[in-house]
Amino acid sequence: MALDRIGKFTILGELGNGAHSRILHIRRADDEMEYALKIVNIEDKDDLKYLEQVKHEFRVGQMLQHPNLVKVYALEVESGWFSGPKKAKLLLEYVPGTTMDKLPLLRMAKAIRVFERIADALTHMHKQGVFHGDLKPNNLIYERGTRVKVIDYGLAWIRGEPKDRVQGTPEYMAPETVSHKLINERTDIYNLGATMYRLVTLQLPPCWASNEESLPMTNKLFREQLKPVKAINPMVPDGLAELIHQCLEPNANKRPERMSHVQGWLDQLADEAAAKLDDPASLEE
Repeated sequence: MALDRIGKFTILGELGNGAHSRILHIRRADDEMEYALKIVNIEDKDDLKYLEQVKHEFRVGQMLQHPNLVKVYALEVESGWFSGPKKAKLLLEYVPGTTMDKLPLLRMAKAIRVFERIADALTHMHKQGVFHGDLKPNNLIYERGTRVKVIDYGLAWIRGEPKDRVQGTPEYMAPETVSHKLINERTDIYNLGATMYRLVTLQLPPCWASNEESLPMTNKLFREQLKPVKAINPMVPDGLAELIHQCLEPNANKRPERMSHVQGWLDQLADEAAAKLDDPASLEE
């Protein structure tokens, strides 16, 4: 679907808001379809960085085409009469559902297939030379069944381009991102491992970003503080627990080498879990 303008729209509700942006649920007049519209207000020169971020998000979105990645359709920038840009509007696919940080524990067979679809989406990103950089449950919208979408490309990094700044969510960041500002395939794998850990245990792994009140995290301390997945949730299959711990390996070289390897492992685990169900079709309910 190619859209080159946003045009007139009706606001149906608000999907979220932050310090410098809000996301609206809209119906566009041109086609009567529902979309999400991200609006970024630019009040002074200091806010121009938010304009650059939304432009970056649009450019990344144009590089991607996958059923489990949110689609980015159009970007419009409004200017004032005697000044520079005042507002940016980014038209996005509307995804009904809930961010996964707000979900209770999913049925294990369903969770594994959802994880596989997330890994497949990230594999597509990596093949396009894009790394998400901020994968976490808050950036995953779960609808129902095994339907899930990865959202928010604002912190994504395109291979070969300079990294002006590296941000992320401390609880999900890989140690090499914290210490050396690295973003690559294996840091995304760590982010996915931390996300899966949170979603099957409802707990967070130890955080690599230390503050003034905490000791700097080390590999030894991390391994001591990381509670085994199965000790928290015995219902997690052995193979999934092993994969999560491999993805969370502090030494990047000991993690799976490719996201496609993680996806393949999850695909096999999902097939095995579904085969044990009386009605595998129930996963889509």
